[in-house]
Amino acid sequence: MKLFKKNQIIIYVIVLMLMTAGYLNYTTNSEKQTSVETSMQLDSKDDTKLADIGDATLVNSNDVATQNTINEIQTTNSVKDEANTNNVMLEDEETSEETALQTNSANSNDYFVKSKMEREAMYSQMIETYEKVLNSTNSIETQRQSATQEIQKINETKNSIMICENLIKTKGFENNIIFVNGESISIIVGVEEIKQEEVAQIQNIIAREMKAKIENIHIATK
Repeated sequence: MKLFKKNQIIIYVIVLMLMTAGYLNYTTNSEKQTSVETSMQLDSKDDTKLADIGDATLVNSNDVATQNTINEIQTTNSVKDEANTNNVMLEDEETSEETALQTNSANSNDYFVKSKMEREAMYSQMIETYEKVLNSTNSIETQRQSATQEIQKINETKNSIMICENLIKTKGFENNIIFVNGESISIIVGVEEIKQEEVAQIQNIIAREMKAKIENIHIATK
């Protein structure tokens, strides 16, 4: 009977120990699980925050980079447009200046060509008039002699003018024309300015070829 009681007490103690161990094990597992879940939740929240921060930073960086790129492209295009505009303006100015020079040159050429034609027409008309005197039956001998001398003088003047104008061309004055009025001789050269030494060269040519005095030679520019 005593042995049975002792065994019963031992069984109770063992059962009690098992129950206590089981309770403690359950409590420990619950705490661990709760701790793990809490840790996972915190880590998940932290990752979310980090992801949010990283995404936000990345998006902001791309926006800034994109905006900077757009600004650079706009600035480059603006500079190019301005450069193109300036180039167009310069080309227009150069074209206008070139056109103006060509127009002035053409007008100058036209003046000299027209003036020489008018001068030639004048001399031809004078010669024609003197030839009528020569061929007229009503002309006396002295009139015929005078007409012959005048025709010879005109031809000599024309020849001297041609020689002088060609020689003056060799001095760099492509456009030039000479007018003779008695002893006075005028020459117009197609330049804006003329140097004193060039004036002297032209005067020497005319004085030598046309037997004229320096003081009777007048030079003008056009």
